[in-house]
Amino acid sequence: MTNSPGGSAAKFDANRAADYDRQSRIALAGYAAMHELAACCLSAALGAGSERRLLVVGVGTGQDVVVIAALEPRWRFTAVDPSPAMIGQAEVRLAALGLLDRTTLHGGTVDGLPATLYDGATMIGVLHHVRGDVAKLQLLRAIAARLKPGAPFVLGGNVGVYADDRLLSEAWRARWRQHGAADEGEARFKRITADVDPPRSEAAQAELLATAGFGAPKRFFGSLFWGGWIMTKA
Repeated sequence: MTNSPGGSAAKFDANRAADYDRQSRIALAGYAAMHELAACCLSAALGAGSERRLLVVGVGTGQDVVVIAALEPRWRFTAVDPSPAMIGQAEVRLAALGLLDRTTLHGGTVDGLPATLYDGATMIGVLHHVRGDVAKLQLLRAIAARLKPGAPFVLGGNVGVYADDRLLSEAWRARWRQHGAADEGEARFKRITADVDPPRSEAAQAELLATAGFGAPKRFFGSLFWGGWIMTKA
């Protein structure tokens, strides 16, 4: 779930991939709503009922494809993820839902994709796993290079320095306690805060996006440290 086959890809092994959907719905309040709104924003940007080709970066368990495909039955997808376990999860899920005929899965990175131009793209839950601004910018530029001018791009992920916001950090722990998993939540919080590198702020993220070739991001979702934005390829 990064732009390099190593790094974060190794974190998403078979055990973590199998548990990804469950823990995401606890860690991210509004997980389903965020994906639904992302699909709605893309539909609004590209036109309902149109024929479009989308790039899905960090397909994970296939949530982006499942939700968008249900709203727009004529759209097709190219989905990429460097984690073999995640690609495997997505393949099983999409096959069960009859969506593999509309989806091309690629195990690897955006840089390894053919130089095809897409009508739009999503990258949800990925950027904060990419360490350093140089690597983040490399990934964003690789996505921009595969989008048509004016194409919409949905970005979702964590923003901010966890240690700088005690209230939101404690609220995140309370969320796990709310679901009867306080010990698990504490362990996951320690692992996440040690394991990821979110953009320092929305302004810092917007600067990276502008440098990569995107217009100003418009926020459509927020949940503690998590946000969802839509913008266009310049």
